[in-house]
Amino acid sequence: MTKPFIVAIDGPSGAGKSTLGRRLARELGLLYIDTGAMYRAVALAAAEAGVSDTDAEGLAGVARRASIRLEGDPDSLRVFLDGRDVSAEIRGEAAGRGASVVSTVPEVRRELVRRQRELGRDGEGCVLDGRDIGTVVFPAADVKFFLTAVPEARARRRLGEERERSAGRTFEGTLADINERDRRDATRDDSPLRIADDAVVIDTTELSVEEVFQSMLRTVRDRRGGADRGGDEP
Repeated sequence: MTKPFIVAIDGPSGAGKSTLGRRLARELGLLYIDTGAMYRAVALAAAEAGVSDTDAEGLAGVARRASIRLEGDPDSLRVFLDGRDVSAEIRGEAAGRGASVVSTVPEVRRELVRRQRELGRDGEGCVLDGRDIGTVVFPAADVKFFLTAVPEARARRRLGEERERSAGRTFEGTLADINERDRRDATRDDSPLRIADDAVVIDTTELSVEEVFQSMLRTVRDRRGGADRGGDEP
């Protein structure tokens, strides 16, 4: 049986992980797993169940009970929570803040890591993006990337992404939110955000999406010996 080819993309909020992860998965013909969407779904389930974000035990129970399913290709990924399509709901500002909180609960992380590993082991391989893919979820991933950018650049990107869904958002508020997420990610006890020793680090601050994508694609093709199905070498 052929070993699945795993590409791990880690980094802080707003560094471009999801955009580049989806594009890379499409180019390589691999499954795309948006781990952030899974945490957002748990946050939504907790809010709907009336579970406080300070109730670690209650949040862990929500994560264990929740049925979370990802369907579709990388560009039209749909997220189902207990059989209901919540793809639009989880992209709001509240779900994002909730995901940042629930992701600090060790029992929630362990449950979702277990599910992410199951998804990644099926089929020919996958591209996953998150905060701990290359360090915890798949420490033996074939290729590991760590994308980063200065907080101000990440805040501008996030504001552009969320402006249509969150009217009234300001740059200052978005930057404060980015900095708070960074603090939580770096200081949580379970699986804090860190760079894997063998990760390829790319600072996206001054680079276009196309420049970063081509750099990542070249790295993956080098690791695969040019055997991917993504077309001719750029």
